[in-house]
Amino acid sequence: MMFRFDNSYARLGETFFTRVLPTPVSAPRLLKLNLGLAQELGLDSNALASPEGVEVLAGNRVAVHAEPLAQAYSGHQFGHFNPDMGDGRAILLGEIVTPSGARRDIQLKGSGPTPYARRGDGRAALGPVLREYIVAEAMQALGVPTTRSLAVVATGDTVYREAALPGGVLTRVAASHIRVGTFQYFASRGDLAGLRALADHVIARHEPDLAGAADPYASLLERVIARQARLIAHWLCIGFIHGVMNTDNMTVSGETIDYGPCAFMEAYDPGAVFSSIDRQGRYAYANQPSIAQWNLARLAECLVPVFVDKAEAVERANAALGTFKTHFQAAYLGGLRAKLGLREARDDDGALALDLFERMAANRVDFTLLFRTLGEASLSPAADPHVAALFDDPAAFAGFAEKWRARLASEGGTAQARADAMAQVNPAFIPRNHRVEAAIEAAVQRDDLSVFEELVAVTARPFDEQPEHAAYRLPARPEERVTQTFCGT
Repeated sequence: MMFRFDNSYARLGETFFTRVLPTPVSAPRLLKLNLGLAQELGLDSNALASPEGVEVLAGNRVAVHAEPLAQAYSGHQFGHFNPDMGDGRAILLGEIVTPSGARRDIQLKGSGPTPYARRGDGRAALGPVLREYIVAEAMQALGVPTTRSLAVVATGDTVYREAALPGGVLTRVAASHIRVGTFQYFASRGDLAGLRALADHVIARHEPDLAGAADPYASLLERVIARQARLIAHWLCIGFIHGVMNTDNMTVSGETIDYGPCAFMEAYDPGAVFSSIDRQGRYAYANQPSIAQWNLARLAECLVPVFVDKAEAVERANAALGTFKTHFQAAYLGGLRAKLGLREARDDDGALALDLFERMAANRVDFTLLFRTLGEASLSPAADPHVAALFDDPAAFAGFAEKWRARLASEGGTAQARADAMAQVNPAFIPRNHRVEAAIEAAVQRDDLSVFEELVAVTARPFDEQPEHAAYRLPARPEERVTQTFCGT
């Protein structure tokens, strides 16, 4: 009884999924177990790490009361609609209810082909599995809503991508794996009964207070829009680029999901793209808010037919979509104020931040390092040279610094309190691309997990100073830069 399953999604009916068993692997070996998450979920880590537990985490054994299934969904991929997608290499084992009462999915990723695999092998290479573990847990530590990583298992088998690579299985945990694309699946088939059943399930699971609303489906759309707007604002405030914001990679729970070609931006560039498959820059850093709103418009199209008030359905959906910008701007400007140490909201806050960003872009300033150093400099103008040194032209900082310091002085409060507050929102440590690649290379090429373990440990405390790990604060040297990331499929 490693997992006490209570599988509400499996009770929806088989138009929502296909029942499928994981495909066994030849030599499962547990590489990483997230002990903190296991405790949070109410799971016995000793049982999970036992030979029988590893068999479950590898897909070689089905846990008691699990109901393995691959979820069906559609999706717009780079703007092009694919009606038949679904979990091609992931299998939902079931759902558990944690000691705190939260419901969580337990899913195996890389567990073998499903009917949605589209001739794929259904497997995952170990490198992308380790990448997802690192980045998902770093995002959790940064306070970003995200799916979580419970375990990594090496399979002992080879998968073939650009080359022969060792295989891995990730155990992923989520509030749910229901996506905008899940709604598109039923809408594209004209299945209104399925749409209502899905929406009712989402409301019961994520928004139970809406069950008695006059138009619960319209209210659900409004809630999802607000959550996603806040999520994207949080991404931008930490320099995160998802890399593949297809509608099948946007959850209605508001969690970040599918860490494939993602990256944390180093030198500030609104047009930054790292994904090897995003050749047109559709999902560039600064495009993420508009893409999120576009994806949410697709969700609105799905839900409008089941709105209770048919006469006003389109108007209400459009009004809901119109609130995205308001929610996003409020969250984004609030985040920027905190990053800049501003206590009060004023009309010119956006202009002050934009001035800094323009100077950063012109001088290729590291995003994370700049804000962390700015927080330290908020204590005294004597620290300005340390910030200015991050600019190609150190004089470029002076014009901003003068306006910024005048603004700080006008608000009052102690400098130490401000610096302390800034240190809680401006991380010193992120999973920098070259560090992630170094961890993957050591694990995959040399079976050395020490680099991975150290990176996971450092990024688990992103706001702490950790002087013994000061090198992790620094951006990549020219020869270390990682300019492309990959899906791993």
